[in-house]
Amino acid sequence: MSASSILSMPGGLFSWHRFVAVLLKEFVQMKRDRLTFGMIVGVPIIQLVLFGFAINTDPKGLPAAVVINDESPFSRALVRGLENSQYFKFTHRAASEAEADRLLKLGEVQFVLVIPADFSRQLQRGERPSLLMAADATDPSATGNALATVNQTIKQVMDRELTGTLATLKSVELPIDLRIQRRYNPEGITRYNIVPGLMGVILTMTMIMMTSLAMTRERERGTMENLLATPVRPIEVMAGKIAPFIMVGYAQVTIILIAAKLIFGVPIVGGLLLLSLALIVFIAANLSVGFTFSTIAKNQLQAMQMTFFFFLPSMLLSGFMFPFRGMPDWAQVLGEVLPLTHFLRIVRGILLKGNGFADIVPELWPIGLFMLVAGTVAMRRYRQTLD
Repeated sequence: MSASSILSMPGGLFSWHRFVAVLLKEFVQMKRDRLTFGMIVGVPIIQLVLFGFAINTDPKGLPAAVVINDESPFSRALVRGLENSQYFKFTHRAASEAEADRLLKLGEVQFVLVIPADFSRQLQRGERPSLLMAADATDPSATGNALATVNQTIKQVMDRELTGTLATLKSVELPIDLRIQRRYNPEGITRYNIVPGLMGVILTMTMIMMTSLAMTRERERGTMENLLATPVRPIEVMAGKIAPFIMVGYAQVTIILIAAKLIFGVPIVGGLLLLSLALIVFIAANLSVGFTFSTIAKNQLQAMQMTFFFFLPSMLLSGFMFPFRGMPDWAQVLGEVLPLTHFLRIVRGILLKGNGFADIVPELWPIGLFMLVAGTVAMRRYRQTLD
């Protein structure tokens, strides 16, 4: 008797009928588990859409401010020429360098172009007037390609504008003394941008995952019924569950800050007390999401799946891995909803720029609003569990 016939026998080592029965049973079980089925279909779609449409390592149309102290055709030609390069979009005209520096520090613009007084007269005299281009280099990948084109773009503009008796100035390599300043990260060190960002990424992943698993584990072990039988109110349960993880979050941040300073040499310009305040809001927002997931998930596997489903867009759309301004408008709108997007700006602004409380408020209140919405949803879901 052949080996194949032995395997095919009802009492043999392997039965195709039993195999098909188990196979069909697994497909039925998979169909019933809608969350797992959604992950199977949803994650590849999200990755395709984000990596195919939203991710762009060569951002263009970056917001810039210009300070024009010399109104002349040459000044206007420079601004038009830089905009025609498609890397720059002059969204602000600042009245002074101090105002432009403020916009750069707040992150409202990526670049500042300063055209000094008497610029056109010095140019016509062949005195090579100075021209300042300052960039927010906290994220070197967002500004690198744009700054690399400035020199060539200005040369093309000058070659086009210097005509007639001024044509002799074209023999000079560049009739302008171009000064490029990479603010907050002059050497363009990538880890200065990545390491502070890791603080937000790690907190997002661990806070949501630990909270959702903690509550779901109680449900699986049957201890949730005991908790529901007590007179503890939903807000008290939520606060009691969140408080220990806030301490865990601060422990993680302490480790990251020590490593950032001693191992990676990341400068810490701003105040750590202000960072601690922002951390409370950010950690609470993530814990509220984890608490919400725990009220939806039926088991720990589902809790892990929902955590990953939230974490993946957060990491890709927040500006941690890829330049935020390089993404299309619809992706930026989605990214603005996520707490990680705003926290990355806060932590990088405090550590690298020395931002104060007034500087971080525009990024802090969206996190607080997200925390309130997520916390409200979590408490309502928990009340449904009580019923």
